[in-house]
Amino acid sequence: MDIREVLQFVDNALYDKTGKHLNDLQRAIIEGMLKRQKYSEIADNYRLTEGHVKDVGYELLQMLSDAFGEAVDKGNLKSVLERQGNLNIWGNTFGNSNIIGYINLCSDKPTATPDESQDKTSGFEQAKYQAKIEMVAKLQQIGLSNEQIADTLGLALEKVKQVNSEG
Repeated sequence: MDIREVLQFVDNALYDKTGKHLNDLQRAIIEGMLKRQKYSEIADNYRLTEGHVKDVGYELLQMLSDAFGEAVDKGNLKSVLERQGNLNIWGNTFGNSNIIGYINLCSDKPTATPDESQDKTSGFEQAKYQAKIEMVAKLQQIGLSNEQIADTLGLALEKVKQVNSEG
């Protein structure tokens, strides 16, 4: 996944919430923030004043906070996008080569009560669910929060916490 796809994800999220798409400056600000650029650098690239870019950046961060339901600022934009979009934006390589990975572990949400007409697949579904449960401890070891684990694996947060208390 490259920067265009990240910007498309953000644009879709904002459009779903506000009915408005990102403009060119907002796109540049998001890209600049992900590359850890200062507002002055972004302003220089677009031949705008730093104050104007800061103002647009502030409004954009407020819109993102509303769209994602959590506080978004320059310092946490990357981690918010990773959580919200199941994206993995790889450290400093993003700023230099625009490389972004996508993680989607077992994207199908487990079903609480399998359909009786699917007896042949119920064993598979149970095995897949068990694999997700076993993955919880491994993901905790690499530093993911319970919320990130629940979101990544498509499990209820309560289930993740229950695995923690049993382990």
